[in-house]
Parts: sequence; structure tokens; C-alpha cells
Amino acid sequence: MSSTRPIRHLPTYDPGAGDGDELNFCSTCAFGEVCLPGGFDKPALQDLHCLVEHVGPFHVGDCLFRAGDAFESIFAVRAGTVKTCTVDEEGREQVLGFHLPGEMVGLNAIHPARYPCDAVALDTVYLCRFSFPALATLATRLPGIQQQLFRLLSADIGKAALLAGDYNASERMAAFLILLADRYAARGFSATRFRLSMPRGDIANHLRLAAETVSRVFRRFQDQGLIHVEERDVELLDTAELRKMARCILHD
Repeated sequence: MSSTRPIRHLPTYDPGAGDGDELNFCSTCAFGEVCLPGGFDKPALQDLHCLVEHVGPFHVGDCLFRAGDAFESIFAVRAGTVKTCTVDEEGREQVLGFHLPGEMVGLNAIHPARYPCDAVALDTVYLCRFSFPALATLATRLPGIQQQLFRLLSADIGKAALLAGDYNASERMAAFLILLADRYAARGFSATRFRLSMPRGDIANHLRLAAETVSRVFRRFQDQGLIHVEERDVELLDTAELRKMARCILHD
């Protein structure tokens, strides 16, 4: 039986200045690791803080940037969810990914020096904007920042390649739910109860499936007692079985 406890949603309100200070970034910040005790001294951290500009709100459908725009900044999501996608000459959209609070957007623009995709708000979104030229300059003298940038780039590449294999619909959906749950948990939210801020059509597009297939797999998972779904609210009832189903993708 599914619990009736309310699902804790990711915040979409204005987070204000966040919970950071002159020695620490916000708890959800992608650069938070470099602020751990023993990391940098106060002046170095102030240099990094000076690169951050809070921007928003962006509302549903608003573009943070468009494919072809000159690359100047990378963004950290502070609240809300951002979709990255491409649109071909025929107007067909391909959803590349979804970005939650604490995750970076725009890293895939570093090499071409232009954003290769659109970034679109799926709900009310607030961001931290980092000037990349200034950040890259600072990283040359602060190895911790450089290492964190490399980690973020590596993770971004890994996400892009994740669903490139010949996997069936159940494997893809199970992996999507487990990875999303892990990302929520890493940000202090429940690993089993969360809201899907992205429409089913976007999930289907991202997983290279038909929308009808996604709905069918959700129903089958629910009938099998793996999940409970109510509109966009999802509860994972058997994470062990979902992980087993997705093991070829997750490499567990």
C-alpha cells in the first residue's frame, strides 16, 4: 500500500541569497565541495563568490539561452527544473536532459564556444550565473575549482551517453526513475517520493520512447507494485527491483 504522507517537492520559490556565507556556498551549490573545511582560505572563497550572479525568476517555457548563442556563462540551478533540448530544421525536438537544483547547465558549450542546445524552464526557475572566462582564470590558480570543473564535465558527459545503448522500455524507465531518485537524495530530498516536474512527453522524448509507451510502462510498474503514481507524484515502492531491472544501464 502507498503511504499518504505528503511528497516533499523541490522548491520553486525564490531562494533569496541561499544559505551560503562568506566561507561557504549554498548547500545545493555545484561548487560546494571546494568550500569544505581545509579547502580554501577566506580571500580565495571571496574571489569565487564574486563571480556568482543570482538571476531569475524564469517561468514555464522561458529560455535561459538558445542554441547558437555565444557562450559566456555556466549556470547552477538554485530552484526549479531546467530542460535542455535541440530542435532540428523540421521543428522536431530532442530532449537532452533535465537539471535539478545544485546541477550545472551550459557545460556542453565550452568547446564550441556557443551553446549547442536550448535551456528551457519547466517551472519557476532561479539560477546562479558564473562568468566562465573569469571562472576559468580563477581555476588556474585554485586547483580545487579546476578539479571540480573536471568532475562536473565528466558527469555531464556520462549523462549524455547513459541512454545511448540498445535498452528496452522497462530498462530505460527503471534507470530514469532510479537516477532521478539518487539525484533528489543527493540534495537532501526523499529518495523514494518525489514529483516529476517534466511532462510525460518530455520524459518519453528523452528516453527515446513513444509517449504511449511511457504511460504503458508506468501502468505496468504500478500493477507490479514497483511504484505508485498519482498525476506527477511518484513513490518508488521497490527500489531494489527497479535497480535490478536497470542494472545494464546503471552498471550496478
